[in-house]
Amino acid sequence: MTVELTLEGCIEPWLKDAGDIERLAASALQALGKTDHELSIVLTDDQHIRVLNRDFREKDAPTDVLSFGQLEGEPFVSPVPILGDLVISLETASRQAVERGHPLAAEVRILLVHGLMHLLGHDHLESDERAEMAAAENELLAALPSQPEWPTSSGLVSLAES
Repeated sequence: MTVELTLEGCIEPWLKDAGDIERLAASALQALGKTDHELSIVLTDDQHIRVLNRDFREKDAPTDVLSFGQLEGEPFVSPVPILGDLVISLETASRQAVERGHPLAAEVRILLVHGLMHLLGHDHLESDERAEMAAAENELLAALPSQPEWPTSSGLVSLAES
C-alpha cells in the first residue's frame, strides 16, 4: 500500500499536533482490506482548500475535508489501484477540534475516515445514505488506533446529526 502525504500552505502551527497521518492512513487501508491501493493526502490551510471547494463544489468557503475519487468517471489503468486524493484543512480541523473538545489528531482521524468513506462510494445526502455512511465511519474508527481522550466511534456524519 502506498500513502503519499503532501504538505501545502501555511500549516506549521498545526502540523505537530495533527498526529502521524501516514501511519493512520495505512492502518485505515489495512482495516478496509485495501492494502493494495494507493492514497494521496494533502494537508493544507483554509486558503487553499477554499479555492478547491469553490472550483470543484461551487462553494466559496473553506471546508474540513475534500475527497477526489479515482473510482469515478472513466477508468484509469494502473498497476496499483488508486483510491484517490484527500485534502484536509488543518486550520479548519483545529477549530473543529476545539469546538468538539478533543485534540487535533483526533479530529484529523475523524476527517480521514470521512474522506475515505467518500472515496469508497459512500455519501450522506439522503437519510438512508447517512445511516449507512455513519455506520461505516463508526466501524472504521473503532478499528483504528486511538487515545483514551479521543472519540473512538463517532464519525463526522454521526457528529453532524447530534
